[in-house]
Amino acid sequence: MRLATWNVNSVKARLPRLVEWLEQTRPDVLCVQETKVAADAFPAAEVKEVGYETAHHGEGRWNGVALLSRIGLDDVRRGFDGDPGWAGEPGGDEALFDEPRREARAISALCGGVRVWSVYVPNGRTPESAHYGYKLTWLEALRGAVAADLAAGERVAVCGDYNVAPADSDVFDPAAFVGATHVTKPERDALGALLDTGLADIVPKPMKGSNPFTYWDYRAGMFHQDKGMRIDLVYASPAIADGVTGAYIDREARKGKGPSDHAPVVIDFDI
Repeated sequence: MRLATWNVNSVKARLPRLVEWLEQTRPDVLCVQETKVAADAFPAAEVKEVGYETAHHGEGRWNGVALLSRIGLDDVRRGFDGDPGWAGEPGGDEALFDEPRREARAISALCGGVRVWSVYVPNGRTPESAHYGYKLTWLEALRGAVAADLAAGERVAVCGDYNVAPADSDVFDPAAFVGATHVTKPERDALGALLDTGLADIVPKPMKGSNPFTYWDYRAGMFHQDKGMRIDLVYASPAIADGVTGAYIDREARKGKGPSDHAPVVIDFDI
């Protein structure tokens, strides 16, 4: 089985590249993040032409996650029990409202006998912001939902943009991130708690160089200087992790005209 994950940073802006990549790489399942389109606006017809059915969870210009599969999409679940929701503006730092609203950040389905999750973890903004607390609460709720899947005996892969670099080796310069999100101990502890449910971090190899980065900021030539981060992760249960035959970061997909600021991660495994 070939499983991939890719934060496309707007599926409409990246559609030609997405379709071409699907044709060339042929994953059995692709987890997509930051679709940035409404629930009914995903370009499902275009990806169907190259052999993929779609399950999408969207909310407009923010967030959005999807699963594209050519091996089936069964028991689709949009969101998860315990999702705390966000009580502020979608792009804001502070909680402003009495009632939180659940955002389109997680979708899962059974694909070829594997419970595949596509997740887009809240950014956290700054460690001082309310959005940072939301991020930690959201990750803890995700841990509970994944633990329930594992307890039910499912083979599980939780893929997506976690907005956390698991270790200092996953950022180009730890000193450059002091006081910033994505590298703080509480965030990394939250990833550790997720792994403690019984999952393994499938670390992919870069196609070029030695850094396993999956994200590079558009600004200041960060990509060309390889000043990136590994924040797009695949966490998988032992039945999957033990069968991995290859894992790589498709750095070529970050090149060219109009790319996403993330590269796809591709995992091959026997089940």
